[in-house]
Amino acid sequence: MMIPEIAADDVPYLTTDQMIEVDRAMMEDYRIDLVRMMENAGRNLAHLARERFLGGDPRGQRVVVLAGTGGNGGGALVAARRLHNYGAAVSVFVTKPIDEFTPVPGQQLDLLRRMGIAIGFVRDIGSVGILDLVLDGVIGYSLKGAPRGEAATLIRWANEQAAPVLSLDAPSGIDTTTGTVFDPAIRATATMTLALPKEGPRAPGVESHVGELYVADISVPAELYERFLGIEVGPIFATSDIVRLA
Repeated sequence: MMIPEIAADDVPYLTTDQMIEVDRAMMEDYRIDLVRMMENAGRNLAHLARERFLGGDPRGQRVVVLAGTGGNGGGALVAARRLHNYGAAVSVFVTKPIDEFTPVPGQQLDLLRRMGIAIGFVRDIGSVGILDLVLDGVIGYSLKGAPRGEAATLIRWANEQAAPVLSLDAPSGIDTTTGTVFDPAIRATATMTLALPKEGPRAPGVESHVGELYVADISVPAELYERFLGIEVGPIFATSDIVRLA
C-alpha cells in the first residue's frame, strides 16, 4: 500500500475541545457510534503498522500493544486483533483490569481474551523479549497532566525499547491542544492521528516525540466540520484511508 503525502498546510488542525465536539456530533447527531469509529481507527492503525513497520507481511513478527482504559486504548486493541489475524505474534499490556475499562474498549479487550491473545499487566512486561514494533494506545486526548502509575510505567518501558513505536492519535504524554510534553511522554517513531491532525503535536519542539505524522479516516462527514466547527475540509482521504503529512 502506497501512502500518499499531502502538505501539512493544506489540512485544518483541531484543538482537544474541537475533537471532543466532533466525537459528540458523530454519535449524537449522525448516529455513527463509538464502535464504528474505534473499528475504523484500529483497522487503519493495523494497516499502517503492517505497511510501514512490518514489511507488508506481519507473519511471525512480534508486536506489543500498550492500551489504556479509554477510546485510545480501544483503538489499539482493535489493531491488536487485526494484527493477530494477519499472523503477527501479538502481546497486549493494559493499565487496568477489564472491569475498570470504559464499556466499548472493555468489549474490545474481552474479544482479545476470547481469541486467546496474551493480555498482561505492567508487572508482566519484563518478560517481553526482542520486538519488531510497539503500538502506543495508553492515553489519547483525554490526558490531564503528567501520566501516573501504570500508564507512566508503560510509557517509560516503551521509550527504552529498540523497536519502533507507533502511537495512536497522539504520543501518550503529549497535550493535544498545547503541545506540552509531560514527564513521561512517548517518543514515537510515527504517530497516526485520527480524522484531522491536532494542534499540540505541531507545537515547536514536539516533533521529536511525534515522529512521522499520518492522518487516518474514521468516516467523519465533511459537512460535520462545517456545521459544528465552521471549518471547511476537503476530501483528504480521496485516494487512501491514510495520508502522511509532509
